[in-house]
Amino acid sequence: MSIAANSEQPHFFSENLESVTNYTDALACLGAELVYLQDGTGRYLKFYWQQSERLGLTPDDIINDTGNQEYFVPVDKAGYLERLERVLASLVPEKWHCWFRYSQGSVELELLITPIIPVLGQAATTVLVMGRLLQLAASKSPIKLAPKYTNSEENIRSQQYQKLIENITRNIRRTLDLNIIWQQTVDSLGAILKPQRCIICPYYGKNKIRVIAESCQPTINSILGTEIDIASEVGFKQALNCLKPVIVEQTEDSVFEGEKLLVVATCYQEKPNSLIVLSLDAQCSYLSAKELELTKEAADQIGTAIAHATLYKQLELARQEAEDASRLKSEFLANVSHEIRTPLNGMIGFLKLILDGMADDEDEQAVFLGEAHKSSLHLLDVINDILDFAKIEAGKMELELRPVKLDELFSDVENFMRLQAEQKNLSFGMQLPETNDEIIVYSDYLRLKQVMINLVGNAIKFTHEGHVTVTADVVRKKVIFKEEEFPGMVKVRVLDTGIGVSLDQQDKLFQLFSQVDGSRTRQYGGTGLGLTISQKLVEAMGGEVHFYSLGEGLGSTVTFTVPLYQQPVMVSSSDSESEG
Repeated sequence: MSIAANSEQPHFFSENLESVTNYTDALACLGAELVYLQDGTGRYLKFYWQQSERLGLTPDDIINDTGNQEYFVPVDKAGYLERLERVLASLVPEKWHCWFRYSQGSVELELLITPIIPVLGQAATTVLVMGRLLQLAASKSPIKLAPKYTNSEENIRSQQYQKLIENITRNIRRTLDLNIIWQQTVDSLGAILKPQRCIICPYYGKNKIRVIAESCQPTINSILGTEIDIASEVGFKQALNCLKPVIVEQTEDSVFEGEKLLVVATCYQEKPNSLIVLSLDAQCSYLSAKELELTKEAADQIGTAIAHATLYKQLELARQEAEDASRLKSEFLANVSHEIRTPLNGMIGFLKLILDGMADDEDEQAVFLGEAHKSSLHLLDVINDILDFAKIEAGKMELELRPVKLDELFSDVENFMRLQAEQKNLSFGMQLPETNDEIIVYSDYLRLKQVMINLVGNAIKFTHEGHVTVTADVVRKKVIFKEEEFPGMVKVRVLDTGIGVSLDQQDKLFQLFSQVDGSRTRQYGGTGLGLTISQKLVEAMGGEVHFYSLGEGLGSTVTFTVPLYQQPVMVSSSDSESEG
């Protein structure tokens, strides 16, 4: 019995370059980060790499390179070609770590070189190479090839390094204090690798980072707290983009003054959250592929710890803010209850005196009725504040926007508020800019009047001596509000010489409930909502409210803007002089 067999073996890639081009898309489907076809002379037939765009490599340039440009070539070219020849001759795949040089620097790759099995009886001339990126060297200076270690020496180094890295990550994961994590990271890495300097910089997606923790040799100048521009430091952006260790040599104008650096980005869920930078010297200038892999794993662990600690800190701040808001809300409700109860008790008391015939004559009865009426007006103001606040928060505040004459508004507010100022012996003045025609703004008259009365009333309430002054200026700058263009804004200032506000409390004035200072509102009366209501109303009318104070006892200034309906004709200096 005889058995016939086909002596020709199947093959996947033809040696004819034209037919190889049919497998371009197939390279990307092999699942490797880097895949390319090469002949025995090292000429690229096809090339695919996920990192090409990030590193500025163009596959077409690499394939069409005749050897003069050397777009992407091994640093040890002779050793690489020798290995290619061995693989083609033995038809046995080989695994190898190899440095490649390209226009922007160098990369270390882990490669698996596999021969393309030819037709039986013919020699193999093509290899399929699959690989992955181990590390980047962003400097263009020649790469020093790694020292030769035996396998046993390499394994011992890697095992020791792995234990040290595990100790670092174990210690860091035990705490949720960000400051401890920052410092433990640099201290541990500094103790293990003994670099000249080790720093860590939080990364929040901005172009500048700041050194928040540092470990350095005694002879090295500290750069703790230094702000670093990512764009000006070689390799920093690459480390953030590829999330791989990057070896760089900085220029003399760098913060690191020509040092050789290992830059590693820590990350969480593939998003970088800090940069670790080590200044390398002879004792730690070489890390094997295994050690670089462990470094990447450690960076991921540190990044996770940073993310968890950051989230914990945010939750703690949110909890504290919620507790503060709850406490201030309780104080607010207690204060409002007091503000409602006080005038209500006054009304009931004076009316009870009248009903019980306690008034001696008609004049005293009229006084009782007057006091009851005053209490009722105060109660109405408190209730209106609460209702306005509720409407604004519910988004149900309705405004009737129309042209408003500013001089009429100022006149109404002055007539209403001057008596209060005079009762406290305060100097009170309201002044408009000099114009040849009327200043007309686009607003809701009643709500704008409410805003001004609120702000002027607060200024008078919190001022014991001195003056309260209201001024207005025309700002000639076109603005868009509700899809309409207006020729400018009117800026109104309410300035007083009152008790002022400390600098650390000013940012809380417009926050919900936290703007309420319980002791202050109890002392001076009112709900403490006037400024918040004014801000919401002004913003709904297309303007802004700002508060300024140099500190307690130094007075304050509140400004607000409102759209200008038409450009007034201003009085020039020459007109003023001629009139004088």
